[in-house]
Amino acid sequence: MPPQLAPGVAEALEEFLRHLELERGRSPHTVRAYRADLTGLLADVTDLPELDLPVLRRWLAAGHGAGAARSTLARRAAAARTFTAWARRTGRITTDPGARLVSPRPRPALPDVPTAAEAAAVLDAAGSGAAEGEPVALRDLLVLELLYATGVRVAELCSLDLDDVDGDRRALRVIGKGDRERTVVYGVPAEAALRRWLDTGRPALVRSESPPALLLGARGGRLDPRVARDVVHRALTAVPGAPDVGPHGLRHAAATHMLEGGADLRYVQELLGHAKLATTQLYTHVTVERLKVVHEQAHPRA
Repeated sequence: MPPQLAPGVAEALEEFLRHLELERGRSPHTVRAYRADLTGLLADVTDLPELDLPVLRRWLAAGHGAGAARSTLARRAAAARTFTAWARRTGRITTDPGARLVSPRPRPALPDVPTAAEAAAVLDAAGSGAAEGEPVALRDLLVLELLYATGVRVAELCSLDLDDVDGDRRALRVIGKGDRERTVVYGVPAEAALRRWLDTGRPALVRSESPPALLLGARGGRLDPRVARDVVHRALTAVPGAPDVGPHGLRHAAATHMLEGGADLRYVQELLGHAKLATTQLYTHVTVERLKVVHEQAHPRA
């Protein structure tokens, strides 16, 4: 059971979470993470003015003593800083203690990704499974093809509607984090999977009450991201040696394989929908071999 907050503190937290969702466009997942972190911080606070720098430091120290990872502590500190800055702006506290809060920098954790050969094997296996035209198999093939072709997040994929597809340009209109819109493109294999799904797969699943979603579940509703994750996990575990990294692993793989193939980092940033290039640099695996090639091609004293 989460701790009970003092009434005034609980009211402020709820208003802050509404601010995140409605004014800053944060996703439900992000809002839940803020709620969990800040509920722990505010559990022993009876009034917001009590929230000073020593309270913030003791809270982080307690997390460190309990064995929390550096990334967890960094996330909690960021949540606290965002909350105290908002509380200061809205007049709930007179100073912003979070502005002086220092937290450990998280070490970038870059998981394994399928190699290009493993990704091809995953997609070939899914293509074989869809050869007989069974609607769910056609949909699952499209899920895998689009995730790998475009690097979109699984939630972005499941949010696509039919009118987000530009078949003439082989492009998708994607609404990402913070309601930022971007366009991603896909290749010929994904186009073939999309055409088969739209021609025979989707019509077999659609119902009168179905939404205009591109991807549908077995009962005609919009495909749930959890189902899409299961699709990816099953496909990856069916290929010997491929790491079971889920949809985000295919996103990593798409970026990594494009960089290894010579794609510009700025292009990959745009494809992934990152606001900052530094995020893309941490997100992708730029191999030493690729760095050597770029150095030899571009440096005047290579």
